Amino acid sequence: MRQMVYRESVVKTGIGFGSALAMVISFSVNQSILWAMVHGVLGWVYVVYRALVGGY
Repeated sequence: MRQMVYRESVVKTGIGFGSALAMVISFSVNQSILWAMVHGVLGWVYVVYRALVGGY
C-alpha cells in the first residue's frame, strides 16, 4: 500500500512541475501570458515538443 501512495505523489508532483516548466519556457520564448497559460494546460506535451524542435 505504501508503494501505491508514493507513486501517486510522484505523478502528481511531476505533472505540476511539467506544467510550471512549460509555462516558464513558453513565456520566455513568446513573451505572452496567454500562450504561457495554453502551454501550461498542455504541460508535458509542450516540454517534449520544445525538446524535439529545439529553438535555443
